[in-house]
Amino acid sequence: MSYETWFAFAAASVVLLAIPGPSMLLVISYALGYGRKTAFATVTGVALGHLVAMTAAVVGLAALLIGSATAFAVVKWIGAAYLLLMAINLWRAPAGKVPVADNDNLPQDKPLKIVAHCFAVTAGDAKNIAILVAFLPQFMTATLPISDQVYALISTYVALSTVVAAAYALMAGKALKYIRKRSVRRAKKHGNGTVLIAAGSVTAGYRKIAA
Repeated sequence: MSYETWFAFAAASVVLLAIPGPSMLLVISYALGYGRKTAFATVTGVALGHLVAMTAAVVGLAALLIGSATAFAVVKWIGAAYLLLMAINLWRAPAGKVPVADNDNLPQDKPLKIVAHCFAVTAGDAKNIAILVAFLPQFMTATLPISDQVYALISTYVALSTVVAAAYALMAGKALKYIRKRSVRRAKKHGNGTVLIAAGSVTAGYRKIAA
């Protein structure tokens, strides 16, 4: 994987991970409900969940790429179209209210239970998995060693998810107050849409330039 492709993937991943979805809201909930002492457990659970989701998505796509370059190309273009459609929907949708972190319906603050809870929510997030399946092919190619790409994509995404989750855990109160602001929600909505458009354009743009 070239440095340019890796950097584009890392930058887009940071924005996608920073979206306050179920995993990050759960991290905030635990931090607000039980304090920063839960940070290690929540971050571990989220990281393990992303590891499982990423591994399943990347290995499946890698197998498809090895088995049939044509089929992989079809999946890549479908993924690009899906990302563009999501981006258009994001741009057109109203800013709306951000989901509220739930501090009252959490299991006991025992580390293993917290890890298991965060893992289950992250690994079982169907929307996140769908985005990964559409997102990842834009950064994969048959012209480079598949094993190196698999390792780079998984390790980078999991490492970034750890950093983002830790930031949410350590700054839970400020983070929740920040993402509730309408101006911030609007900016994030447009920013996320732009990232999806950029990712969806990699196939048509970056690959031609690289060629």
